[in-house]
Amino acid sequence: MIALLTGKIAHKSPEYIILDVNGVGYRVQIPFSTYYELPEGGAEISLNIYTHVKEDAISLYGFRTADEKIFFQLLISVSGIGPKLGKDILSNIQVNELASAILRGDLARLSAVPGIGKKTAERLVLELKDKVAKLEFAGTTAGGEYLVPTSGIEEDVASALINLGYKEAVVKKALAELRVSPEDSMEQVLKQALKALMK
Repeated sequence: MIALLTGKIAHKSPEYIILDVNGVGYRVQIPFSTYYELPEGGAEISLNIYTHVKEDAISLYGFRTADEKIFFQLLISVSGIGPKLGKDILSNIQVNELASAILRGDLARLSAVPGIGKKTAERLVLELKDKVAKLEFAGTTAGGEYLVPTSGIEEDVASALINLGYKEAVVKKALAELRVSPEDSMEQVLKQALKALMK
């Protein structure tokens, strides 16, 4: 099984990349969280790989960090969650926050993630709580509280943008790149964020 690939980015899109490894192109599906961490095409990168084998296909899923790959494998171990849904879940919520929600049994937060209904959220907590508790993800405290590194205004802006239909991972990426001063109003930050998202 392929566990790691290092090569040059021959093609990059939010859904997948083609990684040129010594002249062989590997099509690797990726979550948005990995996509936004990638350098420009032609750059050399290493991706943690999960190889999914079916009767009629072999699919590769790539992750920028080992934590993402570990959590992806945890997600697809839950009944009803396949690789595509697992990837989509990681595209819409950060690993640290997902771990925290599972540890707290926060069904409302989990159900808010596209692709996760109430029953799936309950299964996630039931089947993964003990497993997640044994792992250490940066950003979660012993009690499972998620440490949000944003100001109150940025939280409000993030909430507003998500309500407008933007994906959570996209919003967090945009806000992380903004230069927000303590004097900025919510309206100013929102305008900055929308401008960044529309580029």
